[in-house]
Amino acid sequence: MNKPPHLSSNPSLLGLSSEDLEQFARQEGEQAFRGRQIHEWMYKRGAKSLDSITVLPKKWRDSLESKGIKIGRLDEINRVVAEDSTLKLLMGTFDNEIIETVGIPTDKRLTVCVSSQIGCPMGCKFCATGKGGLNRSLRVNEIVDQVISVRETMKRRPTHVVFMGMGEPLLNIRNVLDSIECLTNDIGIGQRKITVSTVGIPETLPDLAKLAQERLGRVKFTLAVSLHAPNQALRESIIPSASSYPITSLLNDCKKYIALTGRRVSFEYILLGGLNDKEIHAEQLADLMNGFQSHVNLIAYNPIAEENFKRPSQSRVGKFRELLENKGVAVSVRASRGRDKDAACGQLRRQKIETMRIN
Repeated sequence: MNKPPHLSSNPSLLGLSSEDLEQFARQEGEQAFRGRQIHEWMYKRGAKSLDSITVLPKKWRDSLESKGIKIGRLDEINRVVAEDSTLKLLMGTFDNEIIETVGIPTDKRLTVCVSSQIGCPMGCKFCATGKGGLNRSLRVNEIVDQVISVRETMKRRPTHVVFMGMGEPLLNIRNVLDSIECLTNDIGIGQRKITVSTVGIPETLPDLAKLAQERLGRVKFTLAVSLHAPNQALRESIIPSASSYPITSLLNDCKKYIALTGRRVSFEYILLGGLNDKEIHAEQLADLMNGFQSHVNLIAYNPIAEENFKRPSQSRVGKFRELLENKGVAVSVRASRGRDKDAACGQLRRQKIETMRIN
């Protein structure tokens, strides 16, 4: 009998389904219900070590420890809470890397912004994460644990998950899809409340649609494409990877994705004061969206120290939105959260790493 998925390369149980854990228990010479017990303690009780699952025979727990089998939880390094109750967690991995995740609460929902990689290779000029390059992609347990850790820290059940933290999800798509399956089936967050964000990787969106259908059945999660500019020249100036992926090709792939999945695409657009927030840009963006089954999400830029980009005024944001609405574009403005606590993605992690280097 084959080992459950990922155990051969990653000795972490977190991320496995109840059926996988039953199979694991039987392979270990235990009864299948022992696997269900692990599942209960991991996903509902938040067990951080096998030794803490006291319903398991101690002899088996000791045996698993000797084999290097672990639950695969992360270590909390630091947490900060902003004035608006937004939570930022820095989590440590088995190889001493640092992951950043964010919990964003409102009265009716708790959104967890998760990372899919340690660092990012895309190098977007306005993003703190990309300044340090890519270290590696995250494992399934490292992605799932971000959601569990926010749940524990905030003592609330997360309602939504967005893959908008560190990294490019489409460069780690198999682990991202496995994580979505786990979040849906084992933690109870419906696919429709999960969003996967990408800046765009050539020729991957149709493959994503097919792979997601194979792995998850019907695709119900939301795909969010980080557009951030309404024309190719401007997009290349702030997103270096765009030079190998023309905006026309990206939008054509989005249409293929919509045709394959029946799901609309959401477009993310960071407004950079004086750069991409003018009337002409709104008009160009509206033209791009013409005939699209889509939604545009406007985001006012959160400044980082390394770049001179400016945050647009509220009136400029409002005007940009109005121009899009007048052109028939479905649009919303994402409220800024946690600005007093290094809100820009990757900022807190970079500051921690720099402090560690100094010390």
